[in-house]
Amino acid sequence: MRSKGFEGMTCSVASVMGALGDRWGALIMRDLFLGLTRYDDLRRSSGVTNATLSDRLKMLEEQGLLARQQYQSRPDRYEYVLTERGRDTGLVLLAMLQVGNKWNLAGLEGPPLHSVDGHSGHRVKVALVDVETGQEINPKDVMVELGAGADELTRWRSAGRVRKTA
Repeated sequence: MRSKGFEGMTCSVASVMGALGDRWGALIMRDLFLGLTRYDDLRRSSGVTNATLSDRLKMLEEQGLLARQQYQSRPDRYEYVLTERGRDTGLVLLAMLQVGNKWNLAGLEGPPLHSVDGHSGHRVKVALVDVETGQEINPKDVMVELGAGADELTRWRSAGRVRKTA
């Protein structure tokens, strides 16, 4: 059972979480990023029940994160592919991969996956970068700046981390 949505909440984080839906939605998106596209493969990878997988695939399609494409008829069979909006969530998933590898809560010998450049094979990491200078920024130095869409609750919520402007 999915929890209540975040409709009406003025928050970009809540918007992404709402689009993913829940932990099953995030794991399905993980599998799509890893190249799985078929229903049976998604089911095998996650261990999710048929009912939950069907529900989450429909929800992710409604959110515009994936598209269903027919690859066979008689019987009709479909595969699931990421949309541009779905590919945008890759940054979130890569950040979770990076943090999960660092935490190693399962006590593994090493990370199960690494992020690498598809051309060079060199490892990559998710990092904060100054847009103007290209310099990497330490996360503890990051502040937020209120945008045009900020409502009163957003202003209150972020008061401790808002960069003061002149």
